[in-house]
Amino acid sequence: MAEQGVQTLLFPKLFDKPLVATFDTPQQSSDGGAILLKTIDDELGLTARLAACLPEGRQAGKIEHDLPTLIRQRCFGLACGYTDANDAAQLKADPIHKLLVGRDPETGPALASQPTLSRFENAVGPRDVYRLTQTLAEVVIAHHQARLGAQNVRRITIDLDPTDDPTHGQQALSFFNGHYDTWCYLPIVATLTFNAERTQHLVTAILRPGNAPATAGALGVLRRLFGKLRVAFPHARLRVRLDGGFATPALFAFLEAEGVEYLVAMASNARLEKRIRRLLGRARVRSKATGQSAQVFGETRYAAKSWKRKRRVIMKAEVVRLAGRDPRDNKLRILVAQRRDKIRG
Repeated sequence: MAEQGVQTLLFPKLFDKPLVATFDTPQQSSDGGAILLKTIDDELGLTARLAACLPEGRQAGKIEHDLPTLIRQRCFGLACGYTDANDAAQLKADPIHKLLVGRDPETGPALASQPTLSRFENAVGPRDVYRLTQTLAEVVIAHHQARLGAQNVRRITIDLDPTDDPTHGQQALSFFNGHYDTWCYLPIVATLTFNAERTQHLVTAILRPGNAPATAGALGVLRRLFGKLRVAFPHARLRVRLDGGFATPALFAFLEAEGVEYLVAMASNARLEKRIRRLLGRARVRSKATGQSAQVFGETRYAAKSWKRKRRVIMKAEVVRLAGRDPRDNKLRILVAQRRDKIRG
């Protein structure tokens, strides 16, 4: 240790001179990387557009933090891993977080406190949330339209998935979900994939009660996305991928009426198990002959009792071989797919 409390670290194998590290800077932050987020936000104009969605109902003379500042403080805080508004107590004087909202990192006023952020969040109503989600989708779609060009996008894949958001304490609309084995919310998240790219881009997220069925809100989300995507990418074929929780006659009818491709996972049943048995036998023979994992695909026409007509079902049988283990039959994944020759547009 050097004098006056300055910490000195010597690395004789790396440096021929002492390396001194000091921790007495009055203005410092651990979130310097968030400056990159601000740069992206400035380019997209996302937080500015989100703030414009919200009505300002406060008295002008009593406003210390305007809506764009509150939106940015909360969004950038979440992006940096501060999920709780209580974190505002330690962040309101942080120089980087002040810089993120456009304030001088040293002389600028402190950011909003936890009570201010809580009042702000609770003042947002259902109509405001609808406008916010619409704006998020429009910003995301416009970004990719500029990135790829409207004429160059030939296929857009929409993935819709529910996911658990565990809750703590007596939070409104928090319910126990047996599938996730926790008290939670169950938001639905939509992502977009363009052409043959692998990256999925978040386009919307809708908060739902923890006991919401998978299909709750799905038709509305898809209907709005279809409209926006068809305007932005008039030559693109739309494809929807969903897990088994969405496999309902109403959803199938909606997707077919919209003229989009779809792949929807289906739960297995005795009739489909019987049809796929031959595929599994072929996969076992092929795997035994090659000594490698083997996959065999097939298709059939099938209609559940609640369906008005038969639909195309794609089946996959797989035998997995791993070093040092016995061959294992993989679970059969069964998908419903609309026929390409019946797709409009």
